[in-house]
Amino acid sequence: MSTENRAACVIGWPVKHSRSPKMHGWWLKHYGIDGEYRMEEVSPEEFPAFIANLRSHGYVGANITIPHKEAAFRLTQPDERARAVGASNTLWYENGELRSTNTDVEGFLGALDAGAPGWEQNKDRPAVVFGAGGASRAVVWGLLERGVARIHVVNRTFERAAEMAKLYGDRIVPAPWEDRNKVLEGAGLAANATSLGLKGNPDLDVDLLRMAPGGVVADINYVPLETKLLAQARRLGLKTADGLDMLLYQGVRGFELWFGVRPEVTPELRELLAQDIPKS
Repeated sequence: MSTENRAACVIGWPVKHSRSPKMHGWWLKHYGIDGEYRMEEVSPEEFPAFIANLRSHGYVGANITIPHKEAAFRLTQPDERARAVGASNTLWYENGELRSTNTDVEGFLGALDAGAPGWEQNKDRPAVVFGAGGASRAVVWGLLERGVARIHVVNRTFERAAEMAKLYGDRIVPAPWEDRNKVLEGAGLAANATSLGLKGNPDLDVDLLRMAPGGVVADINYVPLETKLLAQARRLGLKTADGLDMLLYQGVRGFELWFGVRPEVTPELRELLAQDIPKS
């Protein structure tokens, strides 16, 4: 695949907060690729036309961020992961057709593999996922792909957790918010897929002491780098996986699709992205 003068972008509304340009820009320079990665701030009203003309805007593909992921799913040819999650965050052309996937799944799994190697030894124990939105769907699908036997989905609106069980089958056990500590009893993995713990929001208040020894705690949030949930887990000797690694690993497949090189997530790149993120 020729990588000469290829360009991709991240599309959002707003989009200036995105760290994807810094990440992809570092990879382009590191691998000596003649390409560009830009930001495109596109309103929901303008998004369908922009996507329909993505190639004429000079792009071989794109990342999609809030609030366009569900619209991108509807406007493209989604793969199995995107269909499972109901949202798309990575677009590329294949045989002239605009295809899409959801790399939040591999982002979450990559973060687990990097931060808590061997975590799959816990897959016969129940997992607990907090939240039932789009991020939660990516987390749940990833855990199902890796063979986790039972997943409790806990959400403030129980009906949304129950919808996850209808969507993914009897390995999903919905639970009301008031049972969030009860379902942690003996759990091998807990994942926060809500915005609780994100800087400026209340923390996720759960009792990690109930988890099984050797358990793993993951948080999709990366501002601050170490949420109070992850700090609590580390104090208890539990393994952790953080949101910054999820961001890094979700970017790998898109870069490979657009520029023909599978990039490596390195400590140097992680440090670059971490520089302007509050530590706690």
